[in-house]
Amino acid sequence: MLDERARSLLKTLVERYIADGQPVGSRTLSKASGLELSPATIRNVMADLEELGLIASPHTSAGRIPTALGYRLFVDTMITARPHLLAQEVDALEGQLRPDQPQRVIAHAAHLLSNLSSFVGVVTAPRKPSVFRHIEFLRLGERRVLVILVSPDGDVQNRVVMTAQDHDQSELAEAANRLNAQYTGLTLEVVRERLRAEVEQLRGEIASLMTAAVQVSGGEESAEQVVISGERNLLAVQDFGQDLSSLRRLFGLFEEKAQLMRLLDGSSRAEGVRIFIGGESHVVPYEELSVVSAPYEVDGQVVGTLGVIGPTRMAYDRMIQIVDVTARMVSQALSVR
Repeated sequence: MLDERARSLLKTLVERYIADGQPVGSRTLSKASGLELSPATIRNVMADLEELGLIASPHTSAGRIPTALGYRLFVDTMITARPHLLAQEVDALEGQLRPDQPQRVIAHAAHLLSNLSSFVGVVTAPRKPSVFRHIEFLRLGERRVLVILVSPDGDVQNRVVMTAQDHDQSELAEAANRLNAQYTGLTLEVVRERLRAEVEQLRGEIASLMTAAVQVSGGEESAEQVVISGERNLLAVQDFGQDLSSLRRLFGLFEEKAQLMRLLDGSSRAEGVRIFIGGESHVVPYEELSVVSAPYEVDGQVVGTLGVIGPTRMAYDRMIQIVDVTARMVSQALSVR
């Protein structure tokens, strides 16, 4: 727990560093904080904050910079909500997110997120609710089963899965019949929830097959379902511009769209804006990056996620507003019939 003096100095330090990009010294803190404290007192407080892991001292400067933990405390408890988007910026969002074609709305949203933030805009395309009409299991060999899933519009998905134990064809037929009898016509999200509740009551081999079937139907999203805009903006970021190895890693992340899908898919299960600072997401474990994301809806149902990816030294209050407003605009544009 920090006392009010320490909280005030940490808040001032984070705000100054976000604004200037330079390590903050005790003299700057004394002037900017408005607190009548001696330089020695400020240095003592800064030493305490550093011991707590909230700030750090770069080797090249006597000043301090926030750590990922310091940013997290700032975002969670100290951030000041101010209206940052100008009227013309909101008008640009409304004007470009026209409900003509969903894919065009998504592409424009990614572009606008990038332009407004000066970082990288990322949007996942709307997911259609997956519903299955019929399922079959076919034994291919010992512990190898072909799962055949047919959707109401006739699309067929096939996937070979390895099972924990071998099954004869009669067991496979029993599992398929049970799935078809109880779950046909339901969305796969509903099927997943019901399976979680019922799996303990089913025979082990049937439960594992049914779980495998649902996993097949919810398989990896295609890379085309992630729209990215503004990667080159990171070249102008002071934190990255001189570090070629960091830039290579970051651009590799944007090529690995499956990683971004997993990160954003996790954000879609939360309400409102989420912020991942440094390596908090685990999916994108880069200390230099932060992600501000929010889900968007169509007719009241969450169908995708959008966000901004940039350096940990970003104006979080502005990014929160950019992401929140864009998510609401996209929801409105896609919900119009």
